[in-house]
Amino acid sequence: MGSVRILALGAACALAIVLVGCSKRDDGGTPPARAGMSVVTTLFPLYDFARNVAGDRADVTLLLPPGMEPHSFEPRPEDIVRVSRARVFVYTNRIMEPWAADILKGVGGGGPLVVDASRGARLLPAAENHDHGGHRDGEHDEARMDPHLWLDFANAQRMVDNIAAGMAERDPANREAYLANAAAYKAKLADLDERYRRGLASCSSRVVVHGGHFAFGYLADRYGLRYEAAFAASADAEPTPAKLAALVKRIRAEGVRTIYTEELIDPRTAETIARETGAAILPLHGAHTVSRDDLARGVTFMSLMEKNLENLRKGLQCR
Repeated sequence: MGSVRILALGAACALAIVLVGCSKRDDGGTPPARAGMSVVTTLFPLYDFARNVAGDRADVTLLLPPGMEPHSFEPRPEDIVRVSRARVFVYTNRIMEPWAADILKGVGGGGPLVVDASRGARLLPAAENHDHGGHRDGEHDEARMDPHLWLDFANAQRMVDNIAAGMAERDPANREAYLANAAAYKAKLADLDERYRRGLASCSSRVVVHGGHFAFGYLADRYGLRYEAAFAASADAEPTPAKLAALVKRIRAEGVRTIYTEELIDPRTAETIARETGAAILPLHGAHTVSRDDLARGVTFMSLMEKNLENLRKGLQCR
């Protein structure tokens, strides 16, 4: 957004505060749950991590409406109002949510403590830039990095630490509770990581072919899998005929039996590849957003990742 857009958002935000205050979303986003320190998170993984860290000591809400693709989200004046009234604002980083900067400019001074959850995480290049080496945050060209870092569960643990540190700084009276909750949740993530490592150790195939955008590079890298996606890291990208032809050729040459598809992405690309090759289709969930129904029934990051492991083992024919 340009400066004119930012100024317009700021002006509209100020007017909204004066006239109506901080209204509850009517688009299915999470409403305020209870009194306590207010924590606003941008994406579902951050929301679920923060809920586990907070326990009953803070009110954690999700900024993006259910089913909204983060790359195409545009903040509204009421979003700025919500963030301005929070004590803590958690986002992934400038790669995943470039629009977060617009929100924070609209909030101005005196706003929430801002947590960049990716601080200190190992970031990987996106798509064709992927070299399997990784970089610590601050040692890379941001525009070329893959933003889906929570799919490396060591990164997820780092993100939990960053969230807990932010909450503890803003609410020192509950510091010990936040740190203890974070340690307990990190132990669950470590156990999940070990289950993935064991579950994907002996598979007939180690090639994950994905008929969507480049979202699972971290997961593949962590467990020694080869990952091919139909198009680039942005969900708005489109696959080229040459890329599709190359994927079909590789699937046939290597005997790949499963094509993976994901939430929010039109499945037609995966269906086209499956028709050409006779491969089956299974879902993988990137977890960056969930549907309204999933949110209502209390889906968690852990449950989504457990289902992913089940489908990876099935599709890769693991023993």
